[in-house]
Amino acid sequence: MSSLQSITLGGGCFWCTEAVFDRVRGVTDVQSGYANGDVAEPTYEQICSGTTGHAEVVRVTFDPAQISVREILEIFFATHDPTTLNRQGNDVGTQYRSAIFFTDPDHQDVAEDMLYHMGQDKLFGAPIVTEVQPLVTYWPAEDYHQNYFRNHPNQGYCTFVVGPKLEKFRKTFARYLKPGA
Repeated sequence: MSSLQSITLGGGCFWCTEAVFDRVRGVTDVQSGYANGDVAEPTYEQICSGTTGHAEVVRVTFDPAQISVREILEIFFATHDPTTLNRQGNDVGTQYRSAIFFTDPDHQDVAEDMLYHMGQDKLFGAPIVTEVQPLVTYWPAEDYHQNYFRNHPNQGYCTFVVGPKLEKFRKTFARYLKPGA
């Protein structure tokens, strides 16, 4: 029996990233939160000011016997734009940066290897700006942010931003879908 692992990912708005990884086979938990900032127990309002240094993130807990960290990162890179600095679509600010925060040095090695090869292959047609950093601080987001898409599928942002991202994920990564996802 394998031990669960986790990696913390910043791919813009955490509602989108959480909705994707909630549907991935082998992922046992996804929690929206704030990483690597300067304020203890920050609020969403503080994060949105762009002055705390935090990134909006999801902590993805997974079973490596079912899905590897490389596969997790392949999904991550395919479901956000890793070439835009401090921005994902209309979401702008340092809190929306593309980031991989690790606690396991092996995860750092995989991430840096992938970034190197994607850069060499010019996979995205522009330089990749995803940062790879040790996870220094992590704070769970407020309860109302958890499972946001599941709880509010008809909310405007969910309909026009999260929904299409999920559809792309389903088409591109059908092999990783949880049953019924």
